[in-house]
Amino acid sequence: MRKKLDVLLNWRIILLVVFIALSIIAINPQFGEDGVAIRNVERNSSAQLAGILNPGPGITPTARERIVEIDGEPIRDVEQYHDIISAYPVGRAMSITTDQNTYRVTVPNGSDIGLSVYEAPSTNLRLGLDLSGGTRVILQPKEQVSDEDLTLVIDNIKQRLNVYGLSDIIVRSATDLDGDKYIIVEIAGANEDEVQELLARQGKFDARIGNETVFRGGQDITYVCRSPQCSGIGWNQQGGACGQSGEGFACRFSFQITLSPEAAERQAYTTDKLEVIMDQSGGYLSQPLSLYLDNELVDELQISSDLKGRASTDILISGSGFGATQADAMEDAVANMKKLQTVLITGSLPVELDVVKSDSISPALGSEFISNAIMLGVLSILAVATVLSIRYREFIISIPIVVTMLSEIVMMLGFAAWVGWNLDLAAIAAIVIAIGSGVDDQIVIIDETLRGGVDKDRTRSWKERIGRAFFIVMAAYFTLAAAMIPLFFAGAGLLRGFALTTLVGITVGVLITRPAFAQIIEILMKKDDD
Repeated sequence: MRKKLDVLLNWRIILLVVFIALSIIAINPQFGEDGVAIRNVERNSSAQLAGILNPGPGITPTARERIVEIDGEPIRDVEQYHDIISAYPVGRAMSITTDQNTYRVTVPNGSDIGLSVYEAPSTNLRLGLDLSGGTRVILQPKEQVSDEDLTLVIDNIKQRLNVYGLSDIIVRSATDLDGDKYIIVEIAGANEDEVQELLARQGKFDARIGNETVFRGGQDITYVCRSPQCSGIGWNQQGGACGQSGEGFACRFSFQITLSPEAAERQAYTTDKLEVIMDQSGGYLSQPLSLYLDNELVDELQISSDLKGRASTDILISGSGFGATQADAMEDAVANMKKLQTVLITGSLPVELDVVKSDSISPALGSEFISNAIMLGVLSILAVATVLSIRYREFIISIPIVVTMLSEIVMMLGFAAWVGWNLDLAAIAAIVIAIGSGVDDQIVIIDETLRGGVDKDRTRSWKERIGRAFFIVMAAYFTLAAAMIPLFFAGAGLLRGFALTTLVGITVGVLITRPAFAQIIEILMKKDDD
């Protein structure tokens, strides 16, 4: 009874319990959550126009808005959500109920209301791409850049991805051991080819009349329409927007932009020198407006004779998409339109980038890995506890060992939830390393306190034995910590998560769990207190 009281009242053990409680609060486990969580809301989409907001970058996973009903039908998973949306008639308004509000959303052409969703999270743990699925792209500037220019490129990439309608984005710089600079982009729930093309392109857009450039993407364009009222597949067409093209289909897109007064004046000056050509449909100028993206011709537009010498700030931009079926052509046209709109808004990147590495991870693979990791983790903890119980012939020793290992896992996960870092395969490997080093330290503590190391040391006091054990523990801690420092820079920074997680794990162990474990062993095993 006295031993139990000593365990409960010891300040080191109380400190351990407090940190475990704080970690659980940070993780915030949820049970029985229904619906699907909103990951992204496209700008100027039907969903945004209905009032649904894009989740903020700092919002915790469990605080994300969840769709729980559509027209009164409960939503259980992502598959059911997509089945309902894809079957909805175009032009009809649906009622979307979330855990925060109810919205009326009109389904546009193509049944894309501008929402990206995923399974509602049950904790505040943020899963990396290895576990949640998504795309990771490593970019390298084609030329040497200063830190200032690299920051400018990163800001432009963030803006470009946000304009494109993507959130859950991590964009950071990294430097390898040779001093080469990289940009790492991680996006949850995004298509690899789509993201890679969007990031790799420098995005140099210019509109030319003959050899004269009349306006460029970025500063020359003050507004780009992305709402259904003035952009889309044939939004201004009288007839169909799609038709046969060879063995497939082609679909036209168009959207309106507003030029700066300076760009409008350049256009007026250039068009004033052109001749007017008349035909049955009316008059047009002798040269078209040619649109180039990264020096590749995107489209050529006839210029109405009404614009000759006139500084018009309103311009209609159009293009096309192709596919084996009409649905594929419409999807390609929408994707091309979004890319072009994004480049017109953000302008070109300051430098060209090479795609060094690109990975796309399936969410299904991540879910399977998590299940297997949990199962193997439980089996490993039980195996360690069993072996040590047999080795020291004291079953009671296995209890603090299991408690310590579970405590370290909870506190590392709690720290991850608190600071908002993503758990990926490297982080899980680091947790395993930290737990493994913890078991080694526990064996050292048991040997030094229970057996006294060697026979002649059995005359040492408990305080001396624990002091000797912690000398060994601290030596191992500093050795492992020193080994982690180079990993912050190795592999273009991809091992930074592994190094950081390992450092946090072993630090938590040395400062909190190891002292508590040593205290528990001392209280349970001291013969004079029986």
